[in-house]
Amino acid sequence: MDLQSLAVVLKAALSPNPAERKAAEDSLSKFQYTPQHLVRLLQIIVDGNCDLAVRQVASIHFKNFIAENWSPHDPDEQSKISPSDKDLVRQNILVFLAQVPALLRAQLGECLKTIIHADYPEQWPGLLQWVTHNLQDQQVYGALFVLRIISRKYEFKSDEERTPVHHVVEETFPHLLNIFSRLVQIGNPSIEIADLIKLICKIYWSSIYLEIPKKLFDQNVFDAWMLLFLNILERPVPLEGQPADPDLRKSWGWWKVKKWTAHILNRLYTRFGDLKLQKPESRDFAQHFQKNYAGKILECHLNLLNAIRVGAYLPDRLTNLILQYLSNSLSKSTTYSLLQPRLDVVLFEIIFPLMCFNEDDQKLWEEDPHEYVRKGYDIIEDLYSSRTAAMDFVTELVRKRGKENLQKFILFIVEIFKRYEQAPIEIKPYRQKDGALLAIGTLCDKLKQTEPYKSELEPMLVQHVFPEFNSPVGHIRAKAAWVAGQYAHIHFSDPNNFRKALHSVVAGMRDLELPVRVDSVFALRSFIEACKDLGEIRPILPQLLDEFFKLMNEVENEDLVFTLETIVDKFGEEMAPYAVGLCQNLAAAFWKCMNTAEADDEADDPGALAAVGCLRAISTILESVSRLPHLFAHVEPTLLPIMRRMLTTDGQEVFEEVLEIVSYMTFFSPTISTDMWSLWPLLMEALAEWAIDFFPNILVPLDNYISRSTVHYLTCKEPDYQQSLWNMLSNIMNDKNLEDNDIEPAPKLIAVVLQNCRGQVDPWVEPYIRITVERLHRTERPFLKCLLMQVIADALYYNPSLTLNILHKLGVATEIFNLWFQMLQQTKNNGVRVNFKRENDKKICCLGFISLLSLSADQLPLEALERVFKATLDLLVAYKDQVAEAEKEVPVDDDDDDDDHNMNGGLQTDDDEDGSDKEMGLDDEDGDEANSLRLQKLGAQTKVFRSTDDYDDDSDDDFSVDEDLQSPIDDVDPFILFVDTMKVMQASDPTRFQNLSRTLDFHNQALANGVAQHADHRRAVIEKQKLEKASVTS
Repeated sequence: MDLQSLAVVLKAALSPNPAERKAAEDSLSKFQYTPQHLVRLLQIIVDGNCDLAVRQVASIHFKNFIAENWSPHDPDEQSKISPSDKDLVRQNILVFLAQVPALLRAQLGECLKTIIHADYPEQWPGLLQWVTHNLQDQQVYGALFVLRIISRKYEFKSDEERTPVHHVVEETFPHLLNIFSRLVQIGNPSIEIADLIKLICKIYWSSIYLEIPKKLFDQNVFDAWMLLFLNILERPVPLEGQPADPDLRKSWGWWKVKKWTAHILNRLYTRFGDLKLQKPESRDFAQHFQKNYAGKILECHLNLLNAIRVGAYLPDRLTNLILQYLSNSLSKSTTYSLLQPRLDVVLFEIIFPLMCFNEDDQKLWEEDPHEYVRKGYDIIEDLYSSRTAAMDFVTELVRKRGKENLQKFILFIVEIFKRYEQAPIEIKPYRQKDGALLAIGTLCDKLKQTEPYKSELEPMLVQHVFPEFNSPVGHIRAKAAWVAGQYAHIHFSDPNNFRKALHSVVAGMRDLELPVRVDSVFALRSFIEACKDLGEIRPILPQLLDEFFKLMNEVENEDLVFTLETIVDKFGEEMAPYAVGLCQNLAAAFWKCMNTAEADDEADDPGALAAVGCLRAISTILESVSRLPHLFAHVEPTLLPIMRRMLTTDGQEVFEEVLEIVSYMTFFSPTISTDMWSLWPLLMEALAEWAIDFFPNILVPLDNYISRSTVHYLTCKEPDYQQSLWNMLSNIMNDKNLEDNDIEPAPKLIAVVLQNCRGQVDPWVEPYIRITVERLHRTERPFLKCLLMQVIADALYYNPSLTLNILHKLGVATEIFNLWFQMLQQTKNNGVRVNFKRENDKKICCLGFISLLSLSADQLPLEALERVFKATLDLLVAYKDQVAEAEKEVPVDDDDDDDDHNMNGGLQTDDDEDGSDKEMGLDDEDGDEANSLRLQKLGAQTKVFRSTDDYDDDSDDDFSVDEDLQSPIDDVDPFILFVDTMKVMQASDPTRFQNLSRTLDFHNQALANGVAQHADHRRAVIEKQKLEKASVTS
């Protein structure tokens, strides 16, 4: 398509006629890959005689095409843009960047980012030369713009990836310094000068973000830059041209320059100017900075903060950065001594006023209470807020310099409380009282620990905080609720004070003002956690939940859901009557949040965070009613639509939370319904296409499907679950691009099949052994080697004769057994085993070996029998010792234990030397052992099912949660099985038994006798447990 025709098509793309517009878009799509198409688009973009709207359409099409096609997503895919077209674009885009209007420059700038990130320096080696040349020429803006993109590319790179930065700095920073110096000296500078200085600051920021390049370590060079930064910081911002609109004003060029300068100086101070943090080679630089600049910067900052005292303008973000610098200065004696003479002014005339409710707060409260709530609970807002920075300064001040400052600050706050109390209602200083309450809440951790304040907290709350629940002013009621929540955990000498505060907070959930309702719910969480007598809350629970969901319909807030989780957690099974209703309300809230998040298209949107919270709360409810399995059938219809939709790519942001719900539903329901089975194909599809990182989480419900609904798994042919599992496992095990740790759940799943379907999946044994052996040949990670070898052990336990024949058929029997014995014998210098370190590993190996011992002489010759027998003895003894050691470590039950202790069955942490499958700390007073064990299993699965990413060859801390999961082999005692197997051999083939006995030396005979005695002991223990269980049941 020639230039003129392309311009006509682009114009048609603006047509109000949908048919014309569609035809133009189709035409653009058809010709977009033809040679020279990109170059012609660029020609139209820069053609000043062309209609600006057409040029804009061309620039958008150009940007989108380059973003999608310049650098193929798949490294093996060939680029759809010819090398010659790429060269023409690179040669011309730099020249045109400065020539086009700002509207089009933004689009070309995005294109330039894409191209530089993909091509520099390898495919565009001349770019730096162009930048260096134009920094000395007329195209300074274009050169700075490009240099900013280059420096941004390496901002977060470290070590060798950062090497190009050093070259860039060497070549360009001398010119940059000259330009900066000339710009700073211009009298009455225009806003365009501010834009240039801002670009220079951004380039400097990106270049020093992780480390200072060697060129800038030069003291003379560094001093020259610092002189200019201090000049920018000190000089007043021009009054002329400042926008009146507050939103435009904070984004105005000269204020942005101040902000970036403060940003850079903070970074230099905290990362490179602190002697404690510095590497030895950088200490000189840190000392130079501390001695020559830390105090000067502090002085400039204090002068800037003076604007707050006199009511002048200072942008929130700049105030925040300045206060961060002041907070960091408190711990250093030199800067603190400079701050000290002015500290009272800073604290009482700058910091405290920033903590007070102000005019902007009042306006937002009245005009948009939803936005007021969002800002109050938004972590991102906190990063830029001057109020949050003021709170942080006070916290840091009393932490680092509390001895000389805490008392005077508290006296100041008390004075405000007194003035407020004494003032007539119509002139009470409500905003100052709000600030004082915020200060008291901010300092709660310090005051709870420090006398004499600690013992005065209850009277202070009763006198100055609790009465404000009835204040005529909304923001005071909200702040009272928040402060009450901060102190809910203190000891109340008069329980009535706690009770009254609790009821006031609950009443606050019905307040007419939305922010009061939200702060009350937030405070309620602390009161429920602190409440020792749930009888206080039990009577009002239905009303509480009702108010709760009314509020959730109004506000999408993660913290609201946290409170609900706390209620559910605290009341446990008492939530049963409300469980179905809660799940329905949370599901409705979830869909509402998701719709909001999709509309806003932002991952960190409050709606998206609240959606995650809703799912987490549903999991908490399911966990709390886990002993009431009949309820699961009632909640299933409500949760199924969520699970079905969110197990697809639509649910990637909440995938982990949804998998947890699927895990609970497949584990605690009395049976797994056909509707729940309909999720299986979605799990398979996700694993095949995009969810390999979630394989450990997906393993949990797959285990549940196979182990709890074995018959359906084996008999259903539409779909064929056995075939689909094989397809998924074989693809993953054979994928050479997957790391060893990525596929660890695969052998675990094969084990689930072999253990749960014993005698029913003979046709699958050979294919599973084959992919296991193939993967074993290229596995390096010791833990995965153990898991793969355990598949062989499981297969032997499944059917020893069939498995041995398959290994012979594949020609790997000798190789596999030699490797297995070698792995068993590997120890470290301290005698600790390198492989099969957990109890479960040893048990599975024992069962595999014992199964081999049951084979006849023609399948297992005497030499092999002797080798297997001795290895089994060694393993059994090691297993017995490990179990005994673990039993010694079982903690005594403690009523004050964290609930997670029971949920996780006392799982060991990554620091344990060897794993243990003992049920630790399970409180089973009801005798409901089955439910307790099921809860333990699912707790283990859902809470801590993870890969052993931190495993290394020298670690004794190999850990995997399936150690504490149930399986059919749990009821098999290896000692009894061993003795029974040998008795069968003795009875059926006494000659073979005698020949084996003769091969045993004194040591092995002693081991065999010990194992036999332990088997008798185990029989007695098991019999006793059966009797006890029977008596409890009756």
